[in-house]
Amino acid sequence: MRRALTVLAVLLGVVVIPAVAQSAADSAAIRETALNYVEGWYTGDAARMERALHPDLAKRIVRQGPQGSRLQSMTAAELVEGTRQGGGKNTPPAAQQKDVVILDVFQNAASVRATMSGWVDYMHMAKWNGEWRIVNVLWELKPRG
Repeated sequence: MRRALTVLAVLLGVVVIPAVAQSAADSAAIRETALNYVEGWYTGDAARMERALHPDLAKRIVRQGPQGSRLQSMTAAELVEGTRQGGGKNTPPAAQQKDVVILDVFQNAASVRATMSGWVDYMHMAKWNGEWRIVNVLWELKPRG
Protein backbone atom coordinates (compact mmCIF):
# COMPACT_ATOMS: atom_id res chain seq x y z
CA MET A 1 0.00 0.00 0.00
CA ARG A 2 2.78 2.42 0.92
CA ARG A 3 4.56 1.76 -2.39
CA ALA A 4 1.36 2.48 -4.33
CA LEU A 5 0.95 5.82 -2.54
CA THR A 6 4.58 6.75 -3.30
CA VAL A 7 4.13 5.93 -6.99
CA LEU A 8 0.88 7.95 -7.08
CA ALA A 9 2.57 10.94 -5.41
CA VAL A 10 5.43 10.85 -7.93
CA LEU A 11 3.00 10.63 -10.84
CA LEU A 12 0.90 13.51 -9.53
CA GLY A 13 4.04 15.60 -9.01
CA VAL A 14 5.09 15.10 -12.63
CA VAL A 15 1.64 16.10 -13.85
CA VAL A 16 1.25 19.16 -11.61
CA ILE A 17 4.71 20.79 -11.82
CA PRO A 18 4.66 22.04 -15.47
CA ALA A 19 1.23 23.61 -15.08
CA VAL A 20 2.34 26.32 -12.62
CA ALA A 21 5.12 27.99 -14.63
CA GLN A 22 3.23 29.65 -17.49
CA SER A 23 1.62 33.12 -17.28
CA ALA A 24 -0.84 34.52 -19.80
CA ALA A 25 1.65 37.30 -20.64
CA ASP A 26 4.42 34.78 -21.31
CA SER A 27 2.11 32.63 -23.43
CA ALA A 28 1.16 35.64 -25.56
CA ALA A 29 4.78 36.74 -25.94
CA ILE A 30 5.94 33.22 -26.84
CA ARG A 31 3.20 32.92 -29.45
CA GLU A 32 4.06 36.37 -30.86
CA THR A 33 7.74 35.36 -31.14
CA ALA A 34 6.82 32.17 -33.00
CA LEU A 35 4.52 34.10 -35.35
CA ASN A 36 7.23 36.71 -36.00
CA TYR A 37 9.38 33.79 -37.17
CA VAL A 38 6.66 32.07 -39.21
CA GLU A 39 5.01 35.13 -40.75
CA GLY A 40 8.33 36.91 -41.18
CA TRP A 41 9.45 33.98 -43.33
CA TYR A 42 6.30 33.96 -45.47
CA THR A 43 6.37 37.74 -46.03
CA GLY A 44 10.13 38.09 -46.49
CA ASP A 45 10.26 40.48 -43.53
CA ALA A 46 13.87 40.12 -42.33
CA ALA A 47 13.40 42.62 -39.47
CA ARG A 48 10.48 40.63 -38.10
CA MET A 49 12.46 37.38 -38.38
CA GLU A 50 15.42 38.97 -36.63
CA ARG A 51 13.17 40.13 -33.73
CA ALA A 52 12.25 36.48 -33.12
CA LEU A 53 15.80 35.11 -33.02
CA HIS A 54 18.56 35.10 -30.47
CA PRO A 55 21.80 36.09 -32.28
CA ASP A 56 23.35 32.72 -31.36
CA LEU A 57 20.46 30.69 -32.83
CA ALA A 58 21.25 27.23 -34.16
CA LYS A 59 18.72 25.79 -36.63
CA ARG A 60 19.37 22.16 -37.49
CA ILE A 61 17.99 19.31 -39.53
CA VAL A 62 19.13 15.68 -39.71
CA ARG A 63 19.69 14.69 -43.34
CA GLN A 64 19.80 11.04 -44.35
CA GLY A 65 22.17 9.92 -47.09
CA PRO A 66 24.03 6.88 -48.36
CA GLN A 67 26.79 7.46 -45.79
CA GLY A 68 24.25 7.71 -42.94
CA SER A 69 22.92 10.68 -41.01
CA ARG A 70 24.46 14.15 -41.04
CA LEU A 71 23.51 17.31 -39.22
CA GLN A 72 22.96 20.42 -41.35
CA SER A 73 23.00 23.75 -39.49
CA MET A 74 21.92 27.33 -40.11
CA THR A 75 22.78 30.43 -38.08
CA ALA A 76 20.56 33.37 -37.19
CA ALA A 77 22.39 35.53 -39.76
CA GLU A 78 21.81 32.94 -42.51
CA LEU A 79 18.12 32.64 -41.64
CA VAL A 80 17.64 36.41 -41.60
CA GLU A 81 19.44 36.74 -44.94
CA GLY A 82 17.36 33.93 -46.47
CA THR A 83 14.25 35.74 -45.30
CA ARG A 84 15.52 39.06 -46.70
CA GLN A 85 16.05 37.37 -50.08
CA GLY A 86 12.40 36.37 -50.22
CA GLY A 87 12.44 33.09 -48.30
CA GLY A 88 8.84 31.95 -48.19
CA LYS A 89 7.29 34.70 -50.33
CA ASN A 90 6.62 32.15 -53.09
CA THR A 91 4.20 30.29 -50.82
CA PRO A 92 0.66 31.35 -51.82
CA PRO A 93 -1.26 32.87 -48.87
CA ALA A 94 -3.86 30.08 -49.00
CA ALA A 95 -1.07 27.51 -48.55
CA GLN A 96 0.70 29.28 -45.67
CA GLN A 97 0.23 27.03 -42.69
CA LYS A 98 0.94 28.87 -39.41
CA ASP A 99 0.06 26.47 -36.61
CA VAL A 100 1.83 27.31 -33.34
CA VAL A 101 1.56 25.11 -30.24
CA ILE A 102 3.29 25.92 -26.97
CA LEU A 103 4.42 22.55 -25.68
CA ASP A 104 5.89 23.58 -22.34
CA VAL A 105 7.07 26.62 -20.38
CA PHE A 106 9.16 26.64 -17.25
CA GLN A 107 10.47 29.92 -15.88
CA ASN A 108 12.63 31.38 -18.70
CA ALA A 109 12.52 28.39 -21.06
CA ALA A 110 9.86 27.25 -23.52
CA SER A 111 9.37 24.54 -26.14
CA VAL A 112 7.16 25.37 -29.13
CA ARG A 113 6.06 23.49 -32.25
CA ALA A 114 5.41 25.49 -35.42
CA THR A 115 3.84 23.62 -38.32
CA MET A 116 4.39 25.39 -41.62
CA SER A 117 3.58 24.55 -45.23
CA GLY A 118 6.56 22.32 -45.94
CA TRP A 119 8.04 21.48 -42.56
CA VAL A 120 7.68 21.31 -38.79
CA ASP A 121 9.94 23.32 -36.47
CA TYR A 122 10.56 22.39 -32.84
CA MET A 123 11.78 25.57 -31.14
CA HIS A 124 13.47 26.19 -27.84
CA MET A 125 12.92 29.73 -26.63
CA ALA A 126 14.55 31.65 -23.81
CA LYS A 127 13.46 34.83 -22.07
CA TRP A 128 16.44 37.01 -22.96
CA ASN A 129 16.66 40.49 -21.43
CA GLY A 130 12.93 40.32 -20.73
CA GLU A 131 11.90 39.22 -24.25
CA TRP A 132 11.29 35.73 -25.65
CA ARG A 133 13.78 34.71 -28.35
CA ILE A 134 14.25 31.51 -30.34
CA VAL A 135 17.57 29.92 -29.37
CA ASN A 136 17.37 26.50 -31.06
CA VAL A 137 15.29 24.99 -33.84
CA LEU A 138 15.24 21.33 -34.83
CA TRP A 139 13.17 20.87 -37.96
CA GLU A 140 11.94 18.18 -40.31
CA LEU A 141 10.54 18.38 -43.82
CA LYS A 142 7.03 17.08 -44.43
CA PRO A 143 6.72 14.27 -46.94
CA ARG A 144 5.84 15.49 -50.41
CA GLY A 145 2.54 14.21 -51.54
